[in-house]
Amino acid sequence: MKRKLHIKKGDTVIVTAGDSKGQQGKVLEIITKTEKAIVEGVNLVSKHTKPNASHPQGGIVKKEAPIHISNLMLVDPASGKPTRIGKKLNKDNKLVRYSKKSGEEIK
Repeated sequence: MKRKLHIKKGDTVIVTAGDSKGQQGKVLEIITKTEKAIVEGVNLVSKHTKPNASHPQGGIVKKEAPIHISNLMLVDPASGKPTRIGKKLNKDNKLVRYSKKSGEEIK
């Protein structure tokens, strides 16, 4: 059974646990099957590559690895601090995400 995730592609998040704790970045991709996300500039790993068209020399390339979404928190657009997320109906009767800290709607 799939859970509803609190983070979407394009959100700015902060890492709350692990080696990358405290780092902030933009979500590039969500992997719903494993409930992980790839965040720009966070959880970097060294990947050994053979020479190819994009890397003629080959060698070691730094790349973002997936991080579990339970270790991520959305950054409040108003204050820039981490916040929990709630869902409520807006004026147009549409379900929207909002910041629990400031009460502001998240786009």
